[in-house]
Amino acid sequence: MSDYRDEDQKLAQILMRDGRYKREAYRFVQEGLEYTMHRRGRRGHVSGRELVRGLRDLARERFGLMARTVLAQWGIRETLDFGEIVFNLIDEQIMSKQESDTRDDFRDVYDFEEEFERGMTIELEDQ
Repeated sequence: MSDYRDEDQKLAQILMRDGRYKREAYRFVQEGLEYTMHRRGRRGHVSGRELVRGLRDLARERFGLMARTVLAQWGIRETLDFGEIVFNLIDEQIMSKQESDTRDDFRDVYDFEEEFERGMTIELEDQ
């Protein structure tokens, strides 16, 4: 229980220091890390590019056609925003990184409009 409270305090510090992103954005990135590791079937280091793709897939699953809108409400408008969130979490020791990991790993991995609007379809069931 104290770990959760400690993490919550660290997250509050991030939110006071950097107001660009909502608390939900940080929680989503943390969930996205677990989601990405689960999908690949093993724990361990996840590259920035791999994480961003996992976050895309989780957002599509969870929010469907509203994914881009939900992410934008949280302050996330491009893949580099995910990197900013990750590095804020690293700075507070909520996440960790390898020496070779950089914010640039998250830059321009994909275009939000392409992935969350043009790349989405509505499937209707035959009646």
